[in-house]
Amino acid sequence: MTAAAKRILFWAPLSLALVLALLWLFRPAAVPVDLVTIGRGPLTVSVSDEGETRVRDMYVVSAPVPGQMRRIELEAGDDVVADRTVIAQIEPSDPSFLDVRSAAEARASLDAAAAARTHAEAQVRRAQAELDFAQSELARIRVLAKSHTVSANDLDASESRAKAADAALAEARAELKVRQSEYEVARARLMTPASRKRAAECDCVSVYSPVSGEVLRVVKESEGVVQSGTPLVEIGDPDQLEVVVDLLSADAVRVQPGQRAIIEAWGGPRPLEGVVRRVEPFGFTKVSALGIEEQRVNVVIDIKEPRQQWARLGHGYRVEPRIVLWEARDVMKVPLSALFRQGQQWAVFVDDGGRAGLRTVEIGHENGLEAEVLAGLNEGERVVLHPADRVSPGTRLEPRG
Repeated sequence: MTAAAKRILFWAPLSLALVLALLWLFRPAAVPVDLVTIGRGPLTVSVSDEGETRVRDMYVVSAPVPGQMRRIELEAGDDVVADRTVIAQIEPSDPSFLDVRSAAEARASLDAAAAARTHAEAQVRRAQAELDFAQSELARIRVLAKSHTVSANDLDASESRAKAADAALAEARAELKVRQSEYEVARARLMTPASRKRAAECDCVSVYSPVSGEVLRVVKESEGVVQSGTPLVEIGDPDQLEVVVDLLSADAVRVQPGQRAIIEAWGGPRPLEGVVRRVEPFGFTKVSALGIEEQRVNVVIDIKEPRQQWARLGHGYRVEPRIVLWEARDVMKVPLSALFRQGQQWAVFVDDGGRAGLRTVEIGHENGLEAEVLAGLNEGERVVLHPADRVSPGTRLEPRG
Protein backbone atom coordinates (compact mmCIF):
# COMPACT_ATOMS: atom_id res chain seq x y z
CA MET A 1 0.00 0.00 0.00
CA THR A 2 1.34 3.29 -1.07
CA ALA A 3 1.85 6.23 1.26
CA ALA A 4 -0.95 8.17 -0.43
CA ALA A 5 -3.40 5.31 0.12
CA LYS A 6 -2.37 5.11 3.75
CA ARG A 7 -2.98 8.84 4.18
CA ILE A 8 -6.44 8.56 2.61
CA LEU A 9 -7.35 5.64 4.85
CA PHE A 10 -6.16 7.64 7.87
CA TRP A 11 -7.87 10.97 7.11
CA ALA A 12 -11.13 9.72 5.52
CA PRO A 13 -12.77 8.55 8.79
CA LEU A 14 -11.63 11.72 10.53
CA SER A 15 -13.08 13.90 7.76
CA LEU A 16 -16.35 12.00 7.77
CA ALA A 17 -16.64 12.32 11.54
CA LEU A 18 -15.92 16.05 11.27
CA VAL A 19 -18.61 16.51 8.61
CA LEU A 20 -21.13 14.57 10.67
CA ALA A 21 -20.27 16.61 13.75
CA LEU A 22 -20.69 19.85 11.82
CA LEU A 23 -24.06 18.69 10.42
CA TRP A 24 -25.22 17.74 13.91
CA LEU A 25 -24.04 21.06 15.37
CA PHE A 26 -25.67 23.23 12.68
CA ARG A 27 -28.89 21.28 12.23
CA PRO A 28 -32.17 23.31 12.80
CA ALA A 29 -33.18 23.31 16.45
CA ALA A 30 -36.47 21.72 17.46
CA VAL A 31 -39.27 24.26 17.86
CA PRO A 32 -41.03 24.11 21.25
CA VAL A 33 -44.79 23.87 20.68
CA ASP A 34 -48.00 23.13 22.53
CA LEU A 35 -49.74 19.99 21.31
CA VAL A 36 -53.32 18.88 21.84
CA THR A 37 -54.88 15.54 21.10
CA ILE A 38 -57.86 15.38 18.77
CA GLY A 39 -60.85 13.84 20.52
CA ARG A 40 -64.62 13.66 20.56
CA GLY A 41 -67.06 15.40 22.85
CA PRO A 42 -70.01 17.80 23.07
CA LEU A 43 -70.04 21.01 21.06
CA THR A 44 -72.42 23.92 21.53
CA VAL A 45 -72.75 26.92 19.22
CA SER A 46 -74.43 29.91 20.84
CA VAL A 47 -74.71 33.68 20.87
CA SER A 48 -74.71 35.69 24.08
CA ASP A 49 -74.70 39.19 25.45
CA GLU A 50 -75.66 41.02 28.61
CA GLY A 51 -79.39 41.11 29.32
CA GLU A 52 -81.75 41.97 32.13
CA THR A 53 -84.89 40.63 33.69
CA ARG A 54 -88.22 42.45 33.51
CA VAL A 55 -91.79 41.86 34.58
CA ARG A 56 -93.76 40.67 31.59
CA ASP A 57 -96.72 43.01 32.13
CA MET A 58 -95.70 46.17 33.97
CA TYR A 59 -98.20 48.94 34.67
CA VAL A 60 -97.24 52.56 35.20
CA VAL A 61 -99.85 54.34 37.35
CA SER A 62 -100.04 58.03 36.40
CA ALA A 63 -101.81 61.06 37.85
CA PRO A 64 -105.26 61.36 36.21
CA VAL A 65 -105.64 65.06 37.06
CA PRO A 66 -103.27 67.91 37.95
CA GLY A 67 -103.11 68.96 41.58
CA GLN A 68 -101.32 68.66 44.90
CA MET A 69 -100.44 65.01 45.53
CA ARG A 70 -100.13 63.83 49.10
CA ARG A 71 -97.16 61.66 50.05
CA ILE A 72 -97.37 58.09 48.79
CA GLU A 73 -97.13 55.70 51.73
CA LEU A 74 -96.57 52.55 49.64
CA GLU A 75 -93.06 51.13 49.31
CA ALA A 76 -91.42 48.84 46.78
CA GLY A 77 -92.45 45.25 47.46
CA ASP A 78 -95.86 46.07 48.99
CA ASP A 79 -98.81 44.03 47.75
CA VAL A 80 -101.65 45.83 45.99
CA VAL A 81 -105.16 44.70 45.07
CA ALA A 82 -106.90 45.80 41.89
CA ASP A 83 -109.48 48.59 42.38
CA ARG A 84 -109.04 48.47 46.18
CA THR A 85 -105.56 49.68 47.09
CA VAL A 86 -105.20 53.48 47.03
CA ILE A 87 -101.98 54.42 45.29
CA ALA A 88 -102.16 58.19 45.75
CA GLN A 89 -104.50 61.05 46.68
CA ILE A 90 -104.54 64.29 44.71
CA GLU A 91 -106.20 67.45 46.00
CA PRO A 92 -106.59 70.88 44.37
CA SER A 93 -103.37 72.84 43.99
CA ASP A 94 -102.52 75.88 46.10
CA PRO A 95 -103.12 79.27 44.43
CA SER A 96 -100.09 80.89 42.88
CA PHE A 97 -98.50 84.18 43.95
CA LEU A 98 -99.64 87.41 42.26
CA ASP A 99 -97.24 89.91 40.80
CA VAL A 100 -97.49 93.58 41.87
CA ARG A 101 -99.74 94.65 39.01
CA SER A 102 -102.08 91.68 39.31
CA ALA A 103 -102.34 92.18 43.08
CA ALA A 104 -103.20 95.88 42.64
CA GLU A 105 -105.85 95.05 40.03
CA ALA A 106 -107.28 92.33 42.29
CA ARG A 107 -107.52 94.76 45.28
CA ALA A 108 -109.22 97.37 43.09
CA SER A 109 -111.69 94.76 41.88
CA LEU A 110 -112.37 93.80 45.49
CA ASP A 111 -113.05 97.43 46.46
CA ALA A 112 -115.40 97.81 43.49
CA ALA A 113 -117.22 94.62 44.41
CA ALA A 114 -117.55 95.79 48.03
CA ALA A 115 -119.02 99.12 46.88
CA ALA A 116 -121.45 97.32 44.57
CA ARG A 117 -122.47 95.09 47.43
CA THR A 118 -123.10 98.12 49.71
CA HIS A 119 -125.20 99.71 46.97
CA ALA A 120 -127.21 96.48 46.59
CA GLU A 121 -127.79 96.35 50.35
CA ALA A 122 -129.15 99.93 50.23
CA GLN A 123 -131.44 98.95 47.36
CA VAL A 124 -132.76 96.05 49.44
CA ARG A 125 -133.48 98.37 52.37
CA ARG A 126 -135.29 100.85 50.10
CA ALA A 127 -137.34 98.10 48.50
CA GLN A 128 -138.19 96.76 51.94
CA ALA A 129 -139.39 100.23 53.05
CA GLU A 130 -141.53 100.66 49.93
CA LEU A 131 -143.00 97.21 50.46
CA ASP A 132 -143.83 98.03 54.10
CA PHE A 133 -145.54 101.28 53.03
CA ALA A 134 -147.46 99.56 50.25
CA GLN A 135 -148.68 96.83 52.58
CA SER A 136 -149.79 99.37 55.22
CA GLU A 137 -151.63 101.39 52.58
CA LEU A 138 -153.31 98.25 51.30
CA ALA A 139 -154.47 97.35 54.79
CA ARG A 140 -156.10 100.82 55.22
CA ILE A 141 -157.74 100.67 51.78
CA ARG A 142 -159.22 97.29 52.56
CA VAL A 143 -160.79 98.65 55.78
CA LEU A 144 -162.25 101.58 53.89
CA ALA A 145 -163.43 99.35 51.08
CA LYS A 146 -165.58 97.37 53.51
CA SER A 147 -167.51 100.51 54.36
CA HIS A 148 -167.64 101.49 50.69
CA THR A 149 -165.68 104.65 51.43
CA VAL A 150 -163.25 104.00 48.52
CA SER A 151 -163.95 102.60 45.14
CA ALA A 152 -163.00 99.14 43.95
CA ASN A 153 -160.56 100.74 41.54
CA ASP A 154 -158.61 102.29 44.43
CA LEU A 155 -158.46 98.87 46.12
CA ASP A 156 -157.10 97.22 42.98
CA ALA A 157 -154.51 99.96 42.56
CA SER A 158 -153.34 99.55 46.15
CA GLU A 159 -153.02 95.77 45.74
CA SER A 160 -151.05 96.28 42.53
CA ARG A 161 -148.64 98.67 44.26
CA ALA A 162 -148.11 96.14 47.08
CA LYS A 163 -147.33 93.35 44.62
CA ALA A 164 -144.96 95.59 42.70
CA ALA A 165 -143.17 96.54 45.90
CA ASP A 166 -142.84 92.86 46.82
CA ALA A 167 -141.38 92.06 43.41
CA ALA A 168 -139.00 94.99 43.69
CA LEU A 169 -137.79 93.66 47.03
CA ALA A 170 -137.17 90.21 45.54
CA GLU A 171 -135.30 91.83 42.64
CA ALA A 172 -133.16 93.86 45.06
CA ARG A 173 -132.34 90.78 47.12
CA ALA A 174 -131.33 88.86 43.99
CA GLU A 175 -129.12 91.75 42.96
CA LEU A 176 -127.54 91.66 46.41
CA LYS A 177 -126.71 87.97 45.99
CA VAL A 178 -125.07 88.72 42.63
CA ARG A 179 -122.99 91.50 44.18
CA GLN A 180 -122.07 89.25 47.10
CA SER A 181 -120.86 86.56 44.70
CA GLU A 182 -118.84 89.10 42.76
CA TYR A 183 -117.29 90.21 46.04
CA GLU A 184 -116.33 86.60 46.91
CA VAL A 185 -114.79 86.13 43.45
CA ALA A 186 -112.76 89.31 43.81
CA ARG A 187 -111.60 88.28 47.28
CA ALA A 188 -110.64 84.80 45.97
CA ARG A 189 -108.32 86.42 43.42
CA LEU A 190 -106.28 87.78 46.32
CA MET A 191 -105.71 84.34 47.86
CA THR A 192 -102.05 83.30 48.25
CA PRO A 193 -100.49 79.93 49.07
CA ALA A 194 -100.04 81.10 52.66
CA SER A 195 -103.74 81.90 53.04
CA ARG A 196 -104.91 78.43 52.02
CA LYS A 197 -105.78 76.15 54.92
CA ARG A 198 -105.22 72.43 54.62
CA ALA A 199 -108.39 70.53 55.49
CA ALA A 200 -108.08 67.58 57.83
CA GLU A 201 -110.18 65.49 55.46
CA CYS A 202 -108.89 65.34 51.92
CA ASP A 203 -111.34 66.47 49.25
CA CYS A 204 -109.19 64.44 46.88
CA VAL A 205 -109.19 62.32 43.79
CA SER A 206 -108.09 58.83 44.86
CA VAL A 207 -105.92 56.84 42.44
CA TYR A 208 -106.48 53.08 42.73
CA SER A 209 -104.28 50.20 41.58
CA PRO A 210 -105.43 48.90 38.17
CA VAL A 211 -104.15 45.34 38.80
CA SER A 212 -103.16 43.04 41.64
CA GLY A 213 -99.47 42.46 42.23
CA GLU A 214 -96.56 44.22 43.90
CA VAL A 215 -95.15 47.71 43.84
CA LEU A 216 -91.99 47.49 41.75
CA ARG A 217 -90.90 51.10 42.07
CA VAL A 218 -92.27 54.32 43.52
CA VAL A 219 -91.44 56.92 40.88
CA LYS A 220 -92.66 59.98 42.84
CA GLU A 221 -92.93 59.43 46.57
CA SER A 222 -92.87 62.88 48.16
CA GLU A 223 -95.78 65.28 48.34
CA GLY A 224 -95.84 67.87 45.61
CA VAL A 225 -97.60 69.35 42.61
CA VAL A 226 -98.15 66.88 39.78
CA GLN A 227 -99.42 67.35 36.26
CA SER A 228 -101.87 65.12 34.50
CA GLY A 229 -99.99 62.04 33.23
CA THR A 230 -97.10 62.24 35.73
CA PRO A 231 -95.85 58.67 36.48
CA LEU A 232 -96.33 57.81 40.15
CA VAL A 233 -95.84 54.06 40.73
CA GLU A 234 -94.84 51.00 38.69
CA ILE A 235 -96.80 47.82 39.46
CA GLY A 236 -96.38 44.25 38.24
CA ASP A 237 -96.29 40.59 39.18
CA PRO A 238 -92.69 39.52 39.98
CA ASP A 239 -93.66 35.87 39.44
CA GLN A 240 -94.05 36.68 35.72
CA LEU A 241 -90.43 37.46 34.87
CA GLU A 242 -88.82 37.34 31.45
CA VAL A 243 -85.32 38.04 30.18
CA VAL A 244 -84.62 40.54 27.41
CA VAL A 245 -81.23 40.68 25.70
CA ASP A 246 -80.26 43.04 22.88
CA LEU A 247 -78.17 41.15 20.32
CA LEU A 248 -76.32 42.48 17.33
CA SER A 249 -78.63 42.29 14.32
CA ALA A 250 -76.16 39.92 12.60
CA ASP A 251 -76.58 37.48 15.53
CA ALA A 252 -80.31 38.07 15.93
CA VAL A 253 -81.08 36.81 12.41
CA ARG A 254 -79.81 33.37 13.49
CA VAL A 255 -82.12 33.22 16.49
CA GLN A 256 -85.61 31.69 16.24
CA PRO A 257 -88.46 31.31 18.74
CA GLY A 258 -88.29 28.00 20.56
CA GLN A 259 -84.49 27.81 20.74
CA ARG A 260 -82.95 26.79 24.04
CA ALA A 261 -81.33 29.44 26.22
CA ILE A 262 -78.94 29.13 29.15
CA ILE A 263 -79.17 32.01 31.64
CA GLU A 264 -75.84 32.51 33.42
CA ALA A 265 -74.23 35.03 35.80
CA TRP A 266 -77.51 35.74 37.57
CA GLY A 267 -76.13 35.06 41.05
CA GLY A 268 -77.44 31.56 41.62
CA PRO A 269 -75.47 28.33 42.08
CA ARG A 270 -76.20 27.05 38.58
CA PRO A 271 -77.45 28.38 35.22
CA LEU A 272 -81.18 28.57 34.52
CA GLU A 273 -82.92 26.98 31.56
CA GLY A 274 -84.96 29.19 29.25
CA VAL A 275 -86.51 29.27 25.80
CA VAL A 276 -86.70 32.06 23.24
CA ARG A 277 -90.26 33.39 22.99
CA ARG A 278 -89.91 36.30 20.60
CA VAL A 279 -87.41 38.05 18.37
CA GLU A 280 -88.62 41.61 17.99
CA PRO A 281 -88.91 42.76 14.36
CA PHE A 282 -87.70 46.29 15.08
CA GLY A 283 -84.01 47.10 15.45
CA PHE A 284 -82.50 50.13 17.15
CA THR A 285 -79.16 51.91 17.27
CA LYS A 286 -77.07 51.63 20.41
CA VAL A 287 -73.68 53.18 21.09
CA SER A 288 -71.21 50.69 22.56
CA ALA A 289 -68.72 51.39 25.34
CA LEU A 290 -66.12 52.12 22.64
CA GLY A 291 -68.35 54.74 21.03
CA ILE A 292 -69.33 52.56 18.06
CA GLU A 293 -72.89 52.70 16.77
CA GLU A 294 -74.39 49.21 16.59
CA GLN A 295 -77.71 47.92 15.32
CA ARG A 296 -79.34 45.88 18.07
CA VAL A 297 -82.45 43.70 18.29
CA ASN A 298 -84.29 42.70 21.47
CA VAL A 299 -84.76 38.96 22.05
CA VAL A 300 -87.23 37.91 24.76
CA ILE A 301 -86.58 34.70 26.75
CA ASP A 302 -88.94 32.85 29.10
CA ILE A 303 -87.50 31.20 32.23
CA LYS A 304 -88.47 27.52 32.36
CA GLU A 305 -87.18 26.73 35.85
CA PRO A 306 -89.65 26.59 38.81
CA ARG A 307 -90.18 29.88 40.62
CA GLN A 308 -88.43 28.69 43.77
CA GLN A 309 -85.20 28.21 41.81
CA TRP A 310 -84.96 31.93 40.98
CA ALA A 311 -87.03 33.46 43.78
CA ARG A 312 -84.39 36.13 44.48
CA LEU A 313 -84.51 37.53 40.95
CA GLY A 314 -86.43 40.75 40.46
CA HIS A 315 -87.25 43.33 37.84
CA GLY A 316 -84.21 44.92 36.15
CA TYR A 317 -81.58 42.40 37.36
CA ARG A 318 -78.51 41.78 35.18
CA VAL A 319 -78.05 38.33 33.61
CA GLU A 320 -76.01 36.81 30.78
CA PRO A 321 -78.15 34.53 28.59
CA ARG A 322 -76.65 32.22 25.97
CA ILE A 323 -78.96 31.22 23.12
CA VAL A 324 -78.10 27.80 21.71
CA LEU A 325 -78.07 27.85 17.90
CA TRP A 326 -76.73 24.30 17.43
CA GLU A 327 -75.45 21.56 19.71
CA ALA A 328 -74.29 17.93 19.46
CA ARG A 329 -73.33 15.39 22.10
CA ASP A 330 -70.53 13.53 20.31
CA VAL A 331 -68.49 15.18 17.55
CA MET A 332 -64.82 15.25 16.64
CA LYS A 333 -63.49 18.70 17.39
CA VAL A 334 -60.32 20.74 17.14
CA PRO A 335 -59.36 23.98 18.92
CA LEU A 336 -59.72 27.04 16.71
CA SER A 337 -56.28 28.17 17.84
CA ALA A 338 -54.77 25.25 15.89
CA LEU A 339 -56.39 26.27 12.57
CA PHE A 340 -54.95 28.63 9.97
CA ARG A 341 -55.75 29.44 6.37
CA GLN A 342 -53.93 27.61 3.61
CA GLY A 343 -55.18 29.25 0.46
CA GLN A 344 -58.95 28.75 0.43
CA GLN A 345 -58.86 25.89 2.94
CA TRP A 346 -58.31 25.41 6.64
CA ALA A 347 -55.14 23.60 7.71
CA VAL A 348 -53.30 22.36 10.80
CA PHE A 349 -49.84 21.09 11.65
CA VAL A 350 -49.91 17.48 12.83
CA ASP A 351 -47.23 15.84 14.99
CA ASP A 352 -45.88 13.27 12.53
CA GLY A 353 -43.20 11.37 14.42
CA GLY A 354 -41.74 14.48 16.01
CA ARG A 355 -41.94 16.57 12.86
CA ALA A 356 -44.62 18.97 11.65
CA GLY A 357 -46.90 17.63 8.96
CA LEU A 358 -49.20 19.98 7.03
CA ARG A 359 -52.79 18.72 6.85
CA THR A 360 -55.82 20.41 5.27
CA VAL A 361 -59.08 19.86 7.14
CA GLU A 362 -62.75 20.46 6.59
CA ILE A 363 -64.63 22.02 9.52
CA GLY A 364 -68.30 22.44 10.30
CA HIS A 365 -69.84 24.32 13.19
CA GLU A 366 -67.64 26.42 15.47
CA ASN A 367 -68.28 28.34 18.68
CA GLY A 368 -65.30 30.65 18.93
CA LEU A 369 -63.18 28.13 20.88
CA GLU A 370 -63.60 24.81 19.09
CA ALA A 371 -64.67 23.65 15.65
CA GLU A 372 -66.32 20.49 14.39
CA VAL A 373 -63.98 18.34 12.25
CA LEU A 374 -65.72 16.87 9.21
CA ALA A 375 -62.65 15.49 7.42
CA GLY A 376 -58.86 15.59 7.45
CA LEU A 377 -58.07 14.48 11.01
CA ASN A 378 -58.37 11.26 12.97
CA GLU A 379 -59.14 10.77 16.62
CA GLY A 380 -55.98 10.54 18.72
CA GLU A 381 -53.77 12.64 16.46
CA ARG A 382 -51.95 15.57 17.98
CA VAL A 383 -52.00 19.05 16.43
CA VAL A 384 -49.95 22.19 17.11
CA LEU A 385 -51.63 25.00 18.99
CA HIS A 386 -50.86 28.57 17.93
CA PRO A 387 -48.38 27.58 15.18
CA ALA A 388 -45.70 30.28 14.82
CA ASP A 389 -43.76 31.31 11.71
CA ARG A 390 -40.94 28.96 12.72
CA VAL A 391 -43.20 25.95 12.21
CA SER A 392 -43.26 24.66 8.62
CA PRO A 393 -43.68 21.22 7.03
CA GLY A 394 -40.87 18.99 8.31
CA THR A 395 -39.92 21.19 11.27
CA ARG A 396 -38.79 19.21 14.30
CA LEU A 397 -41.20 19.68 17.19
CA GLU A 398 -40.43 19.73 20.88
CA PRO A 399 -43.56 19.45 23.05
CA ARG A 400 -43.69 21.91 25.92
CA GLY A 401 -44.20 20.59 29.40
